[in-house]
Amino acid sequence: MHQPRKRFGQNFLQSEPIISAIVSLIHPQKADNMLEIGPGLGALTAPLLSVLDRLTAVELDRDLIARFKDMPSLASRLTLIEADALKVDYHQFGEALRVVGNLPYNISTPLILHLLDYHAVIKDMHFMLQQEVVQRMAASPGTKAFGRLSVMVQYFCKVEALLDVPPEAFFPAPKVNSQIVRLTPYQTLPYAKVSMPLFQKVVMQAFSMRRKTLSNTLKPLIRSDELVKLGIDPKARAEQLSVNDYVKLAIFLEK
Repeated sequence: MHQPRKRFGQNFLQSEPIISAIVSLIHPQKADNMLEIGPGLGALTAPLLSVLDRLTAVELDRDLIARFKDMPSLASRLTLIEADALKVDYHQFGEALRVVGNLPYNISTPLILHLLDYHAVIKDMHFMLQQEVVQRMAASPGTKAFGRLSVMVQYFCKVEALLDVPPEAFFPAPKVNSQIVRLTPYQTLPYAKVSMPLFQKVVMQAFSMRRKTLSNTLKPLIRSDELVKLGIDPKARAEQLSVNDYVKLAIFLEK
C-alpha cells in the first residue's frame, strides 16, 4: 500500500459514492480532451477511463507513476506526465481541454492562478478543494471571503460550488471539509480586456492591507481624487469593490 506523503499534500479519495457523484458531475464524454492533475491511486482515473478514449495525467510522485505502469488495463489509454503541475505549459494539450483533479491543498491557489493563464484553451475545470478555497473563489463583493483569488478567478470564469465532501471520504482524513468546484472559462470575457500584469498588480496592492481604506492601500498607484473620478469611494476597502471596479482601475493605470 502506498504511504501518503505529507510533502506532496496527499489525501487519497476512497469513498465510492463520492467518486461516482464526482464522475457524474464531470460528465465525461468518449472523445473529450481530458487532463487529470494528481491522479493519486486512480480513484477518478479508472472510472473516467471507463468512458474516455484517452486521458492525460500529470503526477509528481514517481512511486505512483510506477503503480499506473503496472496496470495494463489503464496504461494503454493513459498518458502519464511526470511533472510539477505548477510548471506545466498547458497549451501543449490542445484546445477544449477539460481539467480535473483532487488538488493538494498546499498548492491549490497558485495552481488555479497558473491555469487561468491558459483560459483560452480550457473548456472547464472540476476540482476537489478545501471548502474555504471554494468559498473564496465564489465569494461576492462586500463579504469577508472576497479577495484576490475571487477577483482573478471571476474575471476569467463562471464559478459553481457543486458538492460537499466530508473528511472521512479520504485516507488520511484531512482536518478540513472539502468541496467540488466547477470553473468554466468564459468564451467571451464579460469584462473589458486589460493588461494582466497591471490587473494583478492593482488587485494584489488593494488586498495587501485589507483593513485599510483604498486611499491608503492604492496610494502608490493612484490618487484619491482619481478614485473619485472613477466612481470609487476612497474610503472603501478592497473587498467592497466589484471585479469591474478592478478592471476600471487597471484600464485607468494603463492610460
